[in-house]
Amino acid sequence: MLLFLKVFFTEFIAEMGDKTQLMLIALTSKYKLRDIIAGTAVAILVLNGLAVLAGGLVSKFIPDCLIKMIAAFAFLYFAASTIAGDDEDEEEEGGKTKIRFAPLAVFCTFFVAELGDKTQLTAITFGANEGMSAAVIVWIACSLGLFAADILGMLVGYLLKSKTPDGLLNTLAVVIFSVFGVFTLYQGLKLISADVCPLPVWPALIAVTVVFVIVCVCLFVKREKKKN
Repeated sequence: MLLFLKVFFTEFIAEMGDKTQLMLIALTSKYKLRDIIAGTAVAILVLNGLAVLAGGLVSKFIPDCLIKMIAAFAFLYFAASTIAGDDEDEEEEGGKTKIRFAPLAVFCTFFVAELGDKTQLTAITFGANEGMSAAVIVWIACSLGLFAADILGMLVGYLLKSKTPDGLLNTLAVVIFSVFGVFTLYQGLKLISADVCPLPVWPALIAVTVVFVIVCVCLFVKREKKKN
């Protein structure tokens, strides 16, 4: 029981204020709560299971630069798609949901964002220290601690969604995704430059950012025209 509580609270504290918790707040502007919970829960169980049982082999086999680049473009995609809008009102009237695999989208986004993060490293450390005999306890405690912290993020997101003016949470989501996307892209480009081949990091980052901004502006104009 002592081990469970130690692992639970360590993981809970490690996740507070982390990028994935903020990401979940942003995701509340796009998906339903049940979809976010389902996708996040499965991602947490899989990630912590891999970390505890495999000792971080996933992170060793997948280059860090690839993980960063995938995460960066995932963040930028969500920023752009948030600007584009989901036409939720039309979907509700038709009785259908445009995003049929929302839990899968949340799973993939959370999985990539969390892979190699400090909370996963915490799970790897506990798994290595306690050994296979305590693997199940460490896995469950890590998963529950991480999920408890992320639930707070989801609830904060939905509270903001119900209490803030229309469009404010979407704007916040775009800002969060964009900042995470550009920063993660910078990290990925630095890793590529250091480990794969020499690369002009800043020119490449600026070029991608400019293209991203142009795409966002076009999507915003298109959405406003559709409203009118």
